Amino acid sequence: MRILLVEDDSGVAGFIVKGLTEERYAVDLSADGEEGFMMANAIAYDLIILDVMLPNLDGISICRRLRRQGKSVPIILLTAKDAIEDRVTGLDMGADDYLTKPFAFPELLARIRSLLRRGSGKTALRLKIRDLELDPVTHQVWRAGQEQTLTNKEYAILEYLMRNENRVLTRSAIIEHVWDIQYDNLTNIVDVHIRSLRAKIDREFSEPLIHTVRGVGYVLKSQHS
Repeated sequence: MRILLVEDDSGVAGFIVKGLTEERYAVDLSADGEEGFMMANAIAYDLIILDVMLPNLDGISICRRLRRQGKSVPIILLTAKDAIEDRVTGLDMGADDYLTKPFAFPELLARIRSLLRRGSGKTALRLKIRDLELDPVTHQVWRAGQEQTLTNKEYAILEYLMRNENRVLTRSAIIEHVWDIQYDNLTNIVDVHIRSLRAKIDREFSEPLIHTVRGVGYVLKSQHS
């Protein structure tokens, strides 16, 4: 899952980025409203977190513009404790949720998970494809009942593949969802991580699930070959 955070307070931004990165989200950060709005238009984010008070373009205006363009990406607003009017206006402009500062990170994480589940249309927490299971809450992965220990990036790639079962994902698409905007997409880093992931969830089992589509990318197939 890839998240855009638009927050000009470096302390708050650092706190959120660190926490989300540890939770295996790819996070892009902007401290400027105009830049954040441009990034939201350029990249297909799974969720956007907007501070209300931003330089050049405030968070409510960003939310309003995105909704007018027809973008349905989940949006969380961060507001000052006493800014009731901002919260009401933000929700009226299309925001999905809000948090008042200061807030506990577990609460932000719970709200993110709730919105992502709602956006995917899936009420069940666990993803299951044949004998492969993934729990997005605990970040545990099992193959044929055996728990597999994955790195952060291996887990993020596997979750992305499972949420797009039977759909071929290009290397560029995987990079865009798993790595942040600063990453050089000209490297072979996706192939390296796929090899490592296959060694853990495919190699010792009867039938592989991750398949290479030569010249295009990778697909996780739910049907038997």
